[in-house]
Amino acid sequence: MGVLWYLLENPNNQAFGPTVTHVPMHGKYVALTYDDGPNPPYTDEIVEYLHDQHVPATFFLVGMAVQKYPDTVKREVQYGDAIGNHSWDHSHLVLESRKHIRHQLEQTDQAIFDATGEHTRMFRPPFGARDYAVIQVAHAMGYQVIMWSVPLARDWENPPPQVIANRITRYVGDGAIIVLHDGNKGRPGNRESTVEATKLIVSQLRADGYQFVTVPQLIALGVSAERTPPPGSDDMGGEP
Repeated sequence: MGVLWYLLENPNNQAFGPTVTHVPMHGKYVALTYDDGPNPPYTDEIVEYLHDQHVPATFFLVGMAVQKYPDTVKREVQYGDAIGNHSWDHSHLVLESRKHIRHQLEQTDQAIFDATGEHTRMFRPPFGARDYAVIQVAHAMGYQVIMWSVPLARDWENPPPQVIANRITRYVGDGAIIVLHDGNKGRPGNRESTVEATKLIVSQLRADGYQFVTVPQLIALGVSAERTPPPGSDDMGGEP
């Protein structure tokens, strides 16, 4: 089972095709992402808090929840957050046919478009689980597959907010992608701990000198950082 988990769900595994897990760069930038929503009132509380703090985030949305709560998703976009596709019903896509995988992504994309008038080209597979079929279908549809670099804090189990925050902040580095959960696989769920942990994480990482950006912004910064050495660097060529 350990080998199977590594192949299917470990975010660093690139065996089935390229995914984004971490963006190499010379700069204290980090992307805060949320999965499984929207899930009012918790998603709304997170969105409003981040907006008040001028912290953009990236929300990977479950289509059936988008269809139920379009106003929350519309607000995310209005506030400058980025949005991604997280399948229609959070099913384990490695168990499904290519036709079904495509249908899951198409349904969610339509729900997102109906709510916001925009399409997304970012996809995060439910559970992080992917195989050749999942990656190939996503890429064929024009999606970039976004994983994460910071180990999951298991916030869906509702540990105390400080526990969630500690599990996150100890692993953050330049170009990190963080995952929290504002929803429950597209269904209602208590996310009070995640709301409060968000505040602790933002406060701690800011104190450590980090700036928050969306995943697309992080990727753009990474490309720039690879080509332009940081100020004062003697390295005018080479790898970052």
